[in-house]
Amino acid sequence: MKTLIITGGAGFIGSHVVRLFVNKYPEYRIINLDKLTYAGNLANLKDIEDKPNYKFVKMDICDFDAFYKLMQDEKVTGIIHLAAESHVDRSIKDPFTFAQTNVMGTLSLLQAAKLYWESLPEKYEGKRFYHISTDEVYGALEMTHPEGIPAPFTTKASTASHTVGGGTSAAHPAYGEKFFTEDLKYQPHSPYSASKASSDHFVRAFHDTYGLPTIVTNCSNNYGPYQFPEKLIPLFINNIRHRKPLPVYGKGENVRDWLYVEDHARAIDVIFHNGKIAETYNIGGFNEWKNIDIIKVVIQTVDRLLGRVKLETSETGETIETYPDMDLITYVTDRAGHDLRYAIDSRKLQRELGWEPSLQFEEGIERTVRWYLDNEAWMDNVTSGDYQKYYENMYANR
Repeated sequence: MKTLIITGGAGFIGSHVVRLFVNKYPEYRIINLDKLTYAGNLANLKDIEDKPNYKFVKMDICDFDAFYKLMQDEKVTGIIHLAAESHVDRSIKDPFTFAQTNVMGTLSLLQAAKLYWESLPEKYEGKRFYHISTDEVYGALEMTHPEGIPAPFTTKASTASHTVGGGTSAAHPAYGEKFFTEDLKYQPHSPYSASKASSDHFVRAFHDTYGLPTIVTNCSNNYGPYQFPEKLIPLFINNIRHRKPLPVYGKGENVRDWLYVEDHARAIDVIFHNGKIAETYNIGGFNEWKNIDIIKVVIQTVDRLLGRVKLETSETGETIETYPDMDLITYVTDRAGHDLRYAIDSRKLQRELGWEPSLQFEEGIERTVRWYLDNEAWMDNVTSGDYQKYYENMYANR
């Protein structure tokens, strides 16, 4: 029997991975290991918490002794490592916590896995240590085409066009010729991305030095249900609902590649089972958007679902839709070291393992907005207390 530990399994991406594995592989034992910091929430997994092949363990990944004992007691055969501090703004204010959790925590898991698996008669046979990282380790790409050009690669899920505020840009737009590929040099620019880059290096070093069977993936921005509302899309959905300002860094020109979280979970499943040991795979949405354009799409979707859209008559007599919450957009001082453009080339994963995104961005945004509007109790619970203090601290006086 396979026994897998999924670290950070009560978090945003982790909860979707835990749910997928528990439901899809009833013959596996799935251990969800999470410290339950502000971003970890067991309410994310209410629907599977009573499944016979699921177990939750509250633990800090930095606690080497406890984790090593857990591996021995549970006879763990695989680790999918998602636990991390992940918000760039927090890393700018508190880099030490990011180094401790993301670097030392990962090292703790690696060493425990090495010692336990080496003690077994079969050693590393049938074992896997799968480390989930970010595209931010690659640094930033130039935006050489701010008007958008056709992307060199698409999938059946690629956005057909960007229709925002009445204008439509090029189909499948890219905002430059270069993309993040697996062989690109690391150039992290924030304490967050520097901590993830360091952890990636440790993972690869444990394979090269000890033969530990490792895999690393670097993924673009995720969105979808259960995301803690310090991140752009859930933050803005919640603010629009309450008619609060929408803080946009700089002019909102920064470009990110977006992937629906369930598609990321599907990729993790495919890579864990079929990926090659010691390989790196980039996971992306084939889907670049400027922040300001995403924000407008979110406003349009929320206003439509809440019945706030107004119909007005233009000077030519045409009936046009207006979105009153566009007025909530508030431009704030740009983030320090704010990377301009991220864009993932995930053709290796598509070519070698047959994975590609399943949802077009507009469809994913529709699902996402509906989920947050239908789960107000979840949102109200996670946005109370510490989160409110954080929000005021981060965006006041900017």
